[in-house]
Amino acid sequence: MTGLIAISGDCSRGPDVSIVMPCLDEAKSLPTCIVNARQTLERMRAELGLSGEIVVADNGSTDGSQLIARALGARVVDVERRGYGAALIGGMQTASGTYLVMGDADGSYDFTESVAMVRALVQGADLCMGSRFKGGIETGAMPWKNRYIGNPALTFILNLFFGARVDDAHCGLRALTKDCFERLALGGSGMEFASEMIIKAALKRQKIAETPVTLRCDLRERAPHLRPWRDGWRHLRFLLMLSPAWVFAAPAAVAAALSLVILGVAGSNALLGSAKESFFGNYWIILAGALLGLSHVATLLATAGHLYGRRQGYRRPALWEARLAKWATLEAMLVSGAGAVAAGLAILLGVIGYWSGHHFAAIGNVLPAVLGTTLIVLGAQNALGGFLLAIINGNEAKFIDLSQPGRRPEQAGQEPNQPRRLDRKAG
Repeated sequence: MTGLIAISGDCSRGPDVSIVMPCLDEAKSLPTCIVNARQTLERMRAELGLSGEIVVADNGSTDGSQLIARALGARVVDVERRGYGAALIGGMQTASGTYLVMGDADGSYDFTESVAMVRALVQGADLCMGSRFKGGIETGAMPWKNRYIGNPALTFILNLFFGARVDDAHCGLRALTKDCFERLALGGSGMEFASEMIIKAALKRQKIAETPVTLRCDLRERAPHLRPWRDGWRHLRFLLMLSPAWVFAAPAAVAAALSLVILGVAGSNALLGSAKESFFGNYWIILAGALLGLSHVATLLATAGHLYGRRQGYRRPALWEARLAKWATLEAMLVSGAGAVAAGLAILLGVIGYWSGHHFAAIGNVLPAVLGTTLIVLGAQNALGGFLLAIINGNEAKFIDLSQPGRRPEQAGQEPNQPRRLDRKAG
């Protein structure tokens, strides 16, 4: 059978391990990689008792890479959608193995180091990452800006945002179970695919292991497909898009804190009738009102992002959801919004009354007017935001349903975080 390295046991059941290589014009390095992958599968047979196959996910090569791969016994999968992530997704979707190994076809990784990764999967891990910083990096194998700036910075942010606890978030040699791959529902077409896999694995509480690997100088005679600045931004963009707490909630907290401090000081001075002029004058009060409105919008967006993540199945309920589940409804948002608008109108009517009672003279303190206007804006945002949350929640008035945490509507009855792994003993 083409692509299947039949080794031991019942071969009719199909391969246990699929080594998947994304390929775009890798005719020079592909033969070496396929030979290396065959040696790896031989070791897996000897040490783990697992059979395997080699899958080359071709992304439109024009140098004959497909013919070379087939001639060397690999199974070629043609992936029309362009991009590193798209090629790997296409290859892993068609892979037959219970355990999937992914690695580049440029000779930069030794596939035999994935034996330890598959062993970790057999022992219960869902995803096993390679760490080049634990294993080693040959001189010239990685640009200095990637090694000392890009990779450490992006790995730090990923761990900070999602608690993945990995040392090397962008290693190209890694392994995962087919069940885990299906649960992650990956979609990134470019290099951001590498971050997406870890992020969703962390959010879905998949068990992540890590083993040392060595990065070698690749065998290509052309420039690599990687574009450090472009692909670095795509990674960072993906980290931010999947982290509503850091993108929206954290700025909202800072803006709200600043606003409340300014309004609190200005309000206390006004109530006490202090003759001494406060540092926070009218301009600061106007700024505080704007910050409070911005904070409210950011909070709504953070909530929307979190609920969307839950609906898509890669977020679990947060602690605050249990406390708010009873009250988090469209009706509650509309009522509270109407209350805020009414309070704001009442304050503005009071301002008008005071103004008219003092012969329409200029009012020295803008605090009441800013408070009234801000409350009207917050109330309107609350009502509109309630409809937004209802739409994101599938046109349901109740935003939080703790009876089905982290589950898509079409997945009712399934447990997305329970692996359906075949239990095979090594040897």
